[in-house]
Amino acid sequence: MAPEHLEHQMLWKRLDRRGHEAARLSLDPSGSANSARWRLVGAAAFAYEGDPCLLSYQISGDADWRTVTATVTGWVGVRSIEVHLARNAADRWTLNGESCPAVAGCLDLDLNFSPSTNLLPIRRLGLAIGQVAEVRAAWLRFPEFTLEPLTQSYRRTSETTYRYESSGGAFVAHLTVNAVGFVTRYPHFWQAEIGS
Repeated sequence: MAPEHLEHQMLWKRLDRRGHEAARLSLDPSGSANSARWRLVGAAAFAYEGDPCLLSYQISGDADWRTVTATVTGWVGVRSIEVHLARNAADRWTLNGESCPAVAGCLDLDLNFSPSTNLLPIRRLGLAIGQVAEVRAAWLRFPEFTLEPLTQSYRRTSETTYRYESSGGAFVAHLTVNAVGFVTRYPHFWQAEIGS
């Protein structure tokens, strides 16, 4: 799907509120089976209910594009945020060391506040045009920072577009992506400004 350079970067502008986000995907195709084969890091600065927010994240995963660990740190208004997530070999998740049985079996992490994590199932699924797949993601809800299951559907409609559905079709968006799999347009929410 993507040119396998070692790093890819994106900068998005929020469309629904004031804010920006930047992310970098680093690939290590030569890593060992036990090491992270990719790392997605980023930071989002935006307004929420009149307060400034800053959230930084680091997500790493295996050669099959399954999330293994993640951290989210920063602040939402006056509230400090520090979240540590992990998925083990049995696909069981923890949030700050506490078991999250509701998301057992999920392979992807979805950050509710970010367009970056749509990349993960897009890369993992590798859909051909016309194909559709349903996934169940571990969804880190904003601003609660709870981990919940979210059933999602991705239908690849062209080289650069996917029809995305969640909540049983209650939410539908037509996502435009680049060759790497990063979303470049998420209608009403995010628009890429710079990408490589």
